[in-house]
Amino acid sequence: MDARQIIAHLRRGEEPSAEEIAWFAQGIASGAVTDAQAGAFAMGVCLRGLSDAGRAALTLAMRDSGHVLRWSGDKPVLDKHSTGGVGDCVSLVLAPALAVCGALVPMISGRGLGHTGGTLDKLEAIPGLNVNQDEAGLRRVLDAAGCAIVSASGEIAPADRRLYAVRDVTGTVESLDLITASILSKKLAAGLEGLVLDVKVGSGAFMKTAAEARALAEALVGTANAAGCPTTALVTDMNQPLAPSLGNALEVVEVMRVLTGDARGPLFELSVALGAVLLDNAGIAGGVDDGAARIARAITGGEAAECFARMVAAMGGPADFASGWANCLPEAPVIRQVLAPRAGILRAMDGEALGLAVVDLGGGRKVESDPVDPSVGFSEVLRLGTEVVAGQSLARVHAAREGQAEAAEAAFLAALTIGEGAPELPPLVHERIG
Repeated sequence: MDARQIIAHLRRGEEPSAEEIAWFAQGIASGAVTDAQAGAFAMGVCLRGLSDAGRAALTLAMRDSGHVLRWSGDKPVLDKHSTGGVGDCVSLVLAPALAVCGALVPMISGRGLGHTGGTLDKLEAIPGLNVNQDEAGLRRVLDAAGCAIVSASGEIAPADRRLYAVRDVTGTVESLDLITASILSKKLAAGLEGLVLDVKVGSGAFMKTAAEARALAEALVGTANAAGCPTTALVTDMNQPLAPSLGNALEVVEVMRVLTGDARGPLFELSVALGAVLLDNAGIAGGVDDGAARIARAITGGEAAECFARMVAAMGGPADFASGWANCLPEAPVIRQVLAPRAGILRAMDGEALGLAVVDLGGGRKVESDPVDPSVGFSEVLRLGTEVVAGQSLARVHAAREGQAEAAEAAFLAALTIGEGAPELPPLVHERIG
């Protein structure tokens, strides 16, 4: 085959065959396809689009460009993926809860992207923990805990890694077809037998409108099911942080508060909702209500916390994390309150602005090589609809220096709308697709 011919098909609006797409993906992974050709392919897909069958073919081709994990045993292999938001640390709660309920959970996760926090960055706030596990390490952690949250190895979907870098510099990141193939190629390479997708919508999400979120959810669900992985999506609200903290170590604190029974709220509720769908689809539970009850018991009974601690220890973290987590997570040297400038009701939050404020504090990356400070961010963030008086604390900012704290406080206040009248708050789960 010839890369130029495949690109010419796209230019003319003719969809390449599944065989041509597979050849092109292998060429991206091996280097036989040049960066210029990969960029032209991405632009062609972005401008012309793919059919449902073409999108599934691209996803499978990118999955098969590297190693695909295989599993034995009687446990269903399940996973969850979020499209990204602020204060979203569901994976750290849900993975051990699913393992307690009888699933095997090889969760291949990512780092922060733009204004959204990354699951791997959150885990790396735990001293000594190593998210970079090869296949033998992944299997060892799974044997110890039943769940493992790790980075993709160099052998997992290498075509996606190279194509994403090309997309980033060619203005083709936002293609629905390429987003779908990128997300699912890595998930399907983990050998999954069931997947639930958390597609975020709102000010703190990449998808700002219900129509955008629904389109992405439908593309992901349709493609994953066509690829042989039973998949359901929940479109969930991201008009405010899911947890009351933003920042890597601070979100781990919220995870442990939920896992040890000290907190409930939206983080707990969404973890239960997503887990219920997975357990029902996998046949572990006798319906969604039973699935929700099982996930809730795994969390409230303390078993999920013990499972999470086993995973942490197996990945190089503290052996006593279940009991000693409060004393080992890093703390920022500067902690100050963000005070309400006037009385009123919290009516709106710009979630993207809040996420970018955490990045400016050093809690995320502006370029790939930036170091991440795990201790910085915001905590005790009030929820929308809360009535406040002038001088009341809206949140606490955690910073490395006083100047950073002042800038973060100003950014936080600029991201909030305080006014009169209670806002109309959307539900946590907007709709279910698939």
